[in-house]
This record gives sequence, C-alpha cells and structure tokens, in this order.
Amino acid sequence: MQKTSFGRLLRAGALALAGAWGLSVAASADTIKVGIIGPFSGPFALQGKNFQAGAEAWLAQNGKTVAGHDIELVYRDLPTANPQQARALAQELIVRDKVQYLGGVYFTPDAMAITPLLKQGNVPLVIFNAATSAIMTSSPLVVRTSFTTAQTATPIGKAAVDRGIKKFVSVVTDYGPGVDAEGAFKKAIEAAGGEVVESIRMPLNTTEFSPIMQRIRDAGAQGVFAFLPSGPPTLGFVKAFSDTGLKQAGVKLFATGDLTQESDLPALGEAASGMVTSFHYAVSHDSEINKRFVAAADKAIGAPDLLSFPAVGAYDGMFIISKMIAATGGKQDAEKAVEAVKGLAWESPRGPVKIDPETRHITQTIYLREVAKDAQGRWINKEIAGVPDQKDPGLAK
Repeated sequence: MQKTSFGRLLRAGALALAGAWGLSVAASADTIKVGIIGPFSGPFALQGKNFQAGAEAWLAQNGKTVAGHDIELVYRDLPTANPQQARALAQELIVRDKVQYLGGVYFTPDAMAITPLLKQGNVPLVIFNAATSAIMTSSPLVVRTSFTTAQTATPIGKAAVDRGIKKFVSVVTDYGPGVDAEGAFKKAIEAAGGEVVESIRMPLNTTEFSPIMQRIRDAGAQGVFAFLPSGPPTLGFVKAFSDTGLKQAGVKLFATGDLTQESDLPALGEAASGMVTSFHYAVSHDSEINKRFVAAADKAIGAPDLLSFPAVGAYDGMFIISKMIAATGGKQDAEKAVEAVKGLAWESPRGPVKIDPETRHITQTIYLREVAKDAQGRWINKEIAGVPDQKDPGLAK
C-alpha cells in the first residue's frame, strides 16, 4: 500500500476512534470479527440498542462459534445520518480492526457512503435497516435483511382505498427512503382507483409539525399517508395529527410501521388507536420462533418495552453472516460469501423469508396491522392481514 493512501486511512481511523462505542471479548487466532455500525447514542440510540439486542440474541441462541471459528462483534457508534463519518468508521473497522464482515447501518446516506469501500476491503455489508432500494445497486457485496419503504408502502395503498377513502395527502421525509415511499404509495393508490391530491416532503430534522397539519387540513383530503424514520420525529408526528384535531375530524392516517414502533405505543396511546400500518414485523407476531426470539432479545436489551423492529433485522443479519462464514470456511472471500446466501430461505421470527438471488434483498410477508390493546391491556400492532412473498417493487425491472 502506498504511504499516502495508508496515511489517509490512519487519519480516518483516528477520527473514527472518537465515535468508538465498545468492543466485546478479545480476539483470538480463530476469531472472525463482525463490525456493526449503528446509532448507539443520541436521538436514535434506541435503534442501535435494538441492533445489539438482535445480534446478541442470535449469539445467545446459536452460540459464538461457527464452523470452528469464534465470532467477535465490534460496535461503532454513528449517532445520526453522517456519510463522512460512516465512511471513516467503516475504514477503521476494515483496516485497523480487520473485520471480515460489516453489518448494521440505520440511515441510507450512511450505507451509500460505505458501499464503495467493500470491493477493495474484500468485505460484505449486511444491511440491518437502511431502506432505500438503490443501496442494492451500489455494490454487488451488499445483502439486506430488513425491508425497503417501497416494499412496505405498496400494500397499504390498496388497503386504504379498500376502506372507501379516495383522496389522500402524502407526507414523507425528504431523503431516499421517503422519496421511495412517496412514489410507491402514489402508484398503489392510483392502481386501486384513488388519488394523491398533494405530496409534502419535510427535511430530515423536522420536529415542528403544526404547519404540515394545516396543509393537510387545507387540502381537504380524506386520508393521509406518512413516512418518517422511526425515532423522536415519528412520535411527534402521530401526536400532532391527533392534537391538531385531524383524527377527531375523521381524517384517516395510514403509514408504514415506522410510525408505530412498539416502544412508542405506550406514549402514543389513544392518539394511535385504530391506526392502520403496513410492515414486515410486529413484536406481537404469533409464532413459536418469534416468542423465543422476543424472550432472548428482551434479555439482551434489558427492558422489554424497548424492543422494536431493527432487532429482527440484526437477528436475521447474524444468521446470514453465519452462513457466509460456514460457506467460506472462515476465509475472507466477500464474493464467495455473498454468492453462498443468494436464494437462501429460512423461517424468521417475522415468518418465512428468502434472499432474492437477483437483488440480494429480502423477500417476505408484509403485514397490515392495527394499533389496539391486547388481552393484558398493552398497546400492540395487531396483525390483521398478510401479503406474502413481497419482493422490493423499487428494484423491479
């Protein structure tokens, strides 16, 4: 390696150390390192904690050894969307920590900043959350175990029209996943005989929603479709929809499941009651494998009320990485590792899933859910229907 290139990587590594969050057990000669990048501090820290809970739950159930090699998880903190820092953290993990696999990544801009490093670093990236369709086309070394907003937003369009609503306003955060969600919902609504009368895009850091609610009221729509990344903004949006009287006026709010993650439901309460969403996973999903997953993830996260959807993306991501390790015999061969999981099918806590051999994105059931109370009086996302074998419409050719 030339001195100039090596120096740049060292400087990048030094910057990344400021964001270092922690290391697990010490490495050994047979240890394979997996670097996980996520928001472990700041306003989106809950999502990073769910990454960790899902990954640790998989290790607790399956052990820390695959094909005779110990697995070590190396976490790096990326509190908010910051592509420059994301790239620096990935460089540090590849060059200094010598990870063989990268996982995690909550925001799409961060994933897009990392993918140019994968081929040179001979490292696959398994996406646990970032949801823009185009990530998969940026590198052949990316596999995704989460979802896309196009995948989750499409079924809710027909479901909304089936409830007799024809005129909609769409409200999305103005970045990749939001634009994907806006387009997918509009296409689904028009195919079902409905109409989007106004499309509103908000900056990623928007927290004041009163002007948005006034625009919805002025548009005279019967229904609203919304997408924002899960975190403080989604809690504020749903509460504002109710507090400004739109819900009481009979306007129906539809969304992807990002807006009703389980950890927010106690705070939302009646404000979200009856709200219909579409998503790939609900903590209340009724299956034995999900019950075992929830028990392990609850133990890992330490407070069951904090468990949310990023955990299942991380859990299945670790399953994928274990298959890659087994297929390569522990050797670092990114192309062979990715090739080994194309077409792989398994039973996930969310239901039957498969890695599409063409796109490397996950095919899965998308569930329609309604916010309701369970028999114990707890607010849940109650699954009311399922649309099986959903690929990503955003990657359709």
